[in-house]
Amino acid sequence: MAICGIVLAAGAGTRAGGPKAVTPGWIAAACTALLDGGCSRVIVVLGAAPSAEIPADDRITSVVAADWASGMSHSLRAGLDAATGSAALITLVDLPGLPSAVVRRVLEGHGDLRQAVFDGRPGHPVYLAASHWRLPLRGDRGAREYLVAHGVNEVECGDLWNGEDVDGPLR
Repeated sequence: MAICGIVLAAGAGTRAGGPKAVTPGWIAAACTALLDGGCSRVIVVLGAAPSAEIPADDRITSVVAADWASGMSHSLRAGLDAATGSAALITLVDLPGLPSAVVRRVLEGHGDLRQAVFDGRPGHPVYLAASHWRLPLRGDRGAREYLVAHGVNEVECGDLWNGEDVDGPLR
């Protein structure tokens, strides 16, 4: 069962002072967590910083979401359109502390839709079986509404990590 990791790194990072994709080490950290956790390949979705550095690894590729400025849904769609395999595991670039143990736990979970939760709070990564890749997406929203409506299996990971993203000024 080939799982395709997707790192959403297309945003402008307005609260951070610029695109988070160019923060040293963040893309590499996300790719490492996904690969070490069990993904067979990783797609990094870029946008505001289309030339951000991608790790030199044959298992890692990038796509540019041409309409990234229209919201997260467009970045997610670009990643899913480029995905291959039986499922995708999606994470965000601004989770540089994501441990591979969280990735493994979500991958070892059950169901076609899974989402890591941290002390009951929804987070990433999110698992989508290929049968769900055509989910309806709009604007600057992710897939949470769809996940809830279709019975997402929440995978508790609060004992492994806090699940918090890095938000606010970076520079």
